[in-house]
Amino acid sequence: MIGYKKIDQYNTEKTIEIAESFKNIIENLGEDTNREGLEKTPERVAKAFQFLTHGYESDPLEILKSALFTEDHQQMIVVKNIEVYSMCEHHMLPFFGKAHVAYIPNGKIVGLSKIPRIIEAFARRLQVQERLTDQIKDCIQDALEPLGVAVVIECQHMCMQMRGIQKQNSVTTTSSFTGAFEKDKTRKEFISLISNKFS
Repeated sequence: MIGYKKIDQYNTEKTIEIAESFKNIIENLGEDTNREGLEKTPERVAKAFQFLTHGYESDPLEILKSALFTEDHQQMIVVKNIEVYSMCEHHMLPFFGKAHVAYIPNGKIVGLSKIPRIIEAFARRLQVQERLTDQIKDCIQDALEPLGVAVVIECQHMCMQMRGIQKQNSVTTTSSFTGAFEKDKTRKEFISLISNKFS
């Protein structure tokens, strides 16, 4: 039987520096970083934070441009219920939820998997939901020059649920539109499509 071996690839120098910072934080909180449960925690957290912010290493515009195809289709293309995981830049706590994206092509379409990929690239940074929504919209607009782009994101924020106001059922919705989606009829069609539950 072949055994399982997990291979992590992280910047060694960066991991050491971040781990040292987290060791200081843990000790300042009153904990003993030499006890068994915390002995390797600074290193684990250093690696976790590098993973959670790996979007800084990606170029979302290049991701989209790598899979553009000439196509005559001029009807709305919608990719909905894309999982979003990000980190609030104000408290460095997670926020997570779903993104819904649509665009109306103007001679070019993009490989469908690239839309979740650019969402991941922007989300895996220290973020605010409002900026994330605009960045996704602007990236698609710049790469495809479509007739319009629509982005809606719905998220729960741990900085509201775990601390502060502590409202566990709150959901934040942000939206951003260009071109044809600034017209009421087109926008309503998009909202209807992302609201429908197909069996």
